[in-house]
Amino acid sequence: MVLPLIILFGALCVIFLVPFLQGAPYVPSDPAQVRAMLDLATVQPGETVVDLGSGDGRILEAFARAGAEAHGYEMNPVLVWVARRRIRTAGLIGKAFVHWGSLWRADVRSADVVAVFGVRHIMGRLERKLQRELKDGARVVSNGYQFPTWPVQQSAHRVFLFRQI
Repeated sequence: MVLPLIILFGALCVIFLVPFLQGAPYVPSDPAQVRAMLDLATVQPGETVVDLGSGDGRILEAFARAGAEAHGYEMNPVLVWVARRRIRTAGLIGKAFVHWGSLWRADVRSADVVAVFGVRHIMGRLERKLQRELKDGARVVSNGYQFPTWPVQQSAHRVFLFRQI
């Protein structure tokens, strides 16, 4: 009886605790926040969007519907499955992609737009990663939290727009 409980506890830690320590816990964006991310990013058809910590894929779906090629990075395997199912159900295969992996290893060099719903304790490190890797003119939309030194260009519904210079 004890061994199955230990296994269950270990699985729950992998699914929920490890992603929190590496990035942010899963909190779904509400429709107003998703709309604000789309509006502030001014994504154009054919642009590439990278969603760091893509959760259930709702932001990927929105950007793909707007004509972008949307790539999400998610550590939680359950959420990767949910997001891939969402993409398949929405008919967005080939337009939206979910990669099982850490946002810290995500390749953002070709991104025109980066979307993130982070937490305060990762924003400084994430700002440094994006400053090193983003191309000039790339836009970043952050749901809920600002970067420590980047000036906010615009905001709506607690979503903030930043530009790489």
